[in-house]
Amino acid sequence: MTTQNIASGTARPTLRQQLGARKPIESFIAEAGNGSGDGPKLRRTLGLLHLTMISVGATLGTGIFVVLSSSVPMAGPAVWISFAIAGLAALFAALSYAEMAGAVPVSGSSYTYTYATMGEGLAWICGWCLVLEYAVSVAAIAVGAGEYLNEMARSLGLDLPAALTNPPGTDGGVFNIPALLIVLFATVLLVRGTRESAVVNTVLVFIKIAVLLFFIVIAFSAFTSGNFDPLLPMGTAGVSAAAARLFFSYIGFDAASTAGEEAKNPQRDLPRAIVLSMVIITALYILVAVSAIGARQWTWFEGKSAALVQLLEEVTGQGWVALLFAAGAVLAIVSIVITVLYGQTRILVAMSRDGMVPAVFGRISPRNGAPVAGTWITGGAVALVAGLVPLGQLADATSIGTLFAFSLVSLAVIILRRTQPELPRTFKVPLYPLTPILAILFCGYLMANLGVTTWVVFGVWMVVGAAIYLGYGRRHSKLAAGWDGFRK
Repeated sequence: MTTQNIASGTARPTLRQQLGARKPIESFIAEAGNGSGDGPKLRRTLGLLHLTMISVGATLGTGIFVVLSSSVPMAGPAVWISFAIAGLAALFAALSYAEMAGAVPVSGSSYTYTYATMGEGLAWICGWCLVLEYAVSVAAIAVGAGEYLNEMARSLGLDLPAALTNPPGTDGGVFNIPALLIVLFATVLLVRGTRESAVVNTVLVFIKIAVLLFFIVIAFSAFTSGNFDPLLPMGTAGVSAAAARLFFSYIGFDAASTAGEEAKNPQRDLPRAIVLSMVIITALYILVAVSAIGARQWTWFEGKSAALVQLLEEVTGQGWVALLFAAGAVLAIVSIVITVLYGQTRILVAMSRDGMVPAVFGRISPRNGAPVAGTWITGGAVALVAGLVPLGQLADATSIGTLFAFSLVSLAVIILRRTQPELPRTFKVPLYPLTPILAILFCGYLMANLGVTTWVVFGVWMVVGAAIYLGYGRRHSKLAAGWDGFRK
């Protein structure tokens, strides 16, 4: 492996050279320790509990609170199998993330891992997919929170106007104000500082776990085994299609990997946090799915928003139970918005250091060590999307971008094992190379089961991303400027 140093003032690299140029891991680690330039740095304030809660907070509840209702009609009673399939794909990818996070403990997540192993071109594509995963998923999740706010209002005898609580094109909606406000609340919290937002998130995660356990206990009290017969009314194709959609439920477990520069002991704690969070999330998802189907026939879920709230109200006959759960669901979704938006801003910090996005996204506040300007810009843009775009379109588009990014990380594990076998690793994927290969195959399988419209949207997203790279990223990258730390 050779290192190509491009001195300042020399001819620009060709497009082919630039696309394949890899940034050495040593450079990433040096930047994490010293920051970019002499300005303020991200602060190391997060321990294992905080990191685990970031992953759990970013993930747990997305599928259960937001897309369960639309997935049950696709898979029938076997929706819990769809959760298991999606969870298995996510687990294989999570193991790859755990190895990479221990080997490259810096901000940037899969964008950074791809840059170090496959070059600037694929790194940009991966970063662009992460915008789809993080920023767009935040908007989708906030839309789901709006549905639960509506349920809370109905439980109190209030009827919120559809024009102000639904996005355009859905039930008379004009602008989803609740979704907008939730994103803005998370943005305000994040600009106050990482430590403060991490503490709030940890409290919210424990509340969300308690709320889901509360649901499981009540739903199992009305359990009927006959609701699982037949198990596969929509066939295996329905289970696969639902699994592809429910992969959205696992988006966010990689959020801890974006905190590499703010973890106290990243090599030790990042892999542990990622794997531990996946165990917690998958177990709760399957329990909630089984208990929900056991309490009601699968056909009951069709067309229902905030279905879990309505299920509890029917089972208990008590409006206050539904109100309590709806309030807990809103808090749970706020936790997701906080942590996923956090992950997006840290990825943009890493990309800005490399010149892939404007420097404003990497500007760290000397007061609290957070990227304040970038957080305001990102939060404002996401809030507008949350207010204007329907949930279903957002969820599927997010899934395909995430699956692609996860595939790249699993491939990065294989490449790094071959090119730098001596690199210190605090965690290694078991059954290598089978595990990362299975992760790639599972992700490809789920991508193949997404609809044609989703693939068209993804294709358009990639074309836009390519145009931005050629028009901005290529010209402003540190490689093109003559920065000498890239590998050919």
